Amino acid sequence: MSSDNNIAIRVQNLGKCYQVYPAPSVRLKQAIAGRASRLLGREPRKFGTEFWALRNVDFEIPKGEAFGVIGRNGSGKSTLLQLITGVLNPTEGSVETHGRIAALLELGSGFNPEFTGRENVYLNGMLLGLSRADIDRRFDSIAAFADIGEHLERPIKTYSSGMLVRLAFAVQVQIDPEILIIDEALAVGDALFQKRCFARINRLADEGVTILFVSHDQESVRTVTRRALLLHEGGAVALGTSSETLRAYRRLINHEESKYFAALAQANLAGPADGVSPSEDDDGVPRDAGATEVAARDIPASDRVDDEPIQQARGDENPMSSEGAEGVPAIVADEVAEKSFGAGYAQIVKVATFDAQDEQCAVFYPGETVRIRMQCRADAALKNLNVSLRIRNREGLKVYSWGTLNQDMRVYAGLEEGAAFWDRSVSAGETFTVSFEFVCPLGPGFYEIQAAISHEGTPDYTEQTILHWKDEAAFFQVFMDQKTYYFGGNFDLKMRSTW
Repeated sequence: MSSDNNIAIRVQNLGKCYQVYPAPSVRLKQAIAGRASRLLGREPRKFGTEFWALRNVDFEIPKGEAFGVIGRNGSGKSTLLQLITGVLNPTEGSVETHGRIAALLELGSGFNPEFTGRENVYLNGMLLGLSRADIDRRFDSIAAFADIGEHLERPIKTYSSGMLVRLAFAVQVQIDPEILIIDEALAVGDALFQKRCFARINRLADEGVTILFVSHDQESVRTVTRRALLLHEGGAVALGTSSETLRAYRRLINHEESKYFAALAQANLAGPADGVSPSEDDDGVPRDAGATEVAARDIPASDRVDDEPIQQARGDENPMSSEGAEGVPAIVADEVAEKSFGAGYAQIVKVATFDAQDEQCAVFYPGETVRIRMQCRADAALKNLNVSLRIRNREGLKVYSWGTLNQDMRVYAGLEEGAAFWDRSVSAGETFTVSFEFVCPLGPGFYEIQAAISHEGTPDYTEQTILHWKDEAAFFQVFMDQKTYYFGGNFDLKMRSTW
């Protein structure tokens, strides 16, 4: 257990339970019966049911750390933050906080809709413990950061959600918090405001402020935070570095989707629908006899690839199944070792990098040709496929993502000639290779390639199901000869100068 002098937030065996009643009359009946039973010295009869919004959650956040909380809607994220800020009282367990807290939990919380923006700045500032003189000194900075112009003098009931969060965030970050808690609120801001907010968050983190950040944007969590907690159905499922926890989150999402789609996919794989010839699909397109061709909409968006990952993703025969998160393994940092997941039906077999002479190579210089070759295998007859990749730098930030579907979209738009990969059908057991090529524009560093094969219900990325995703599929390095070709930064913009 860490010393209190170094801990900003400590959560121990935390739980929050609600009593749920089928109707208001039953709630009234419970109140009357409970009072009567206590007067008679009896144990009150329970007419409702218990709902644990959060249970058995433990973690510590050292002072100055940026910590993320991620999970699906209803997983208990907001309940956890409300318990930490004291808005709710826990049913069991405890929460300790050490330091002045600024929290951005709900749009407009603490604001009076009839007051102007200016009046609400003073009201909210005083609720946060500032004197009027303190607010006077900071008002210009608050107004400049919110950047809502003349609306500052209008009632906030006329504000959009974006304007509300601008004003709320501007007030919260100007009170010099020791702990800053943010719950999804920044999602409603425009791109410029979000950039300004993240710059401010990074500055606060550099100044030693503890950040507790909740978001569904995985890239934001990866960028802002060092460690993260994954909640599912009120329980802590994963706790580790942000990259490890986000990997567990992706696997959990696909696992949850698989429970919905698995039965549908099984029905389609069992055989053709009534009235459809085994040699044709429902559009009359010929296919291999005896093979069932699976359309994109029929593929379950689960999170499995081969036998061992299937067990881990489903929690089958897993001794660490988490209470409160049935069927999902309880994962700690060093257990998130699975580098691949997906619905199955196809696999990325091998990924390798080559140079312009088609020799296998893992070291490149800016301006050189890089070829990435992916060997794939279909485990069922498939169509509407997309083979894609992501390139991440050493810090785990996405540098670039692209797939065959990106090229297909240009073909369909008439901007490029050629056949569309999305139209291609592959048979069960077929192995095929997709090659990618680009001229290296990257700065010196170490890069990871993530590979994926997916079904696309429509050729526009709006109905995607991951069949196989593979982290750390391959790696390469970029060096630079500073005597002949040099630039600073992450990318070569091929800038020119004239005089």
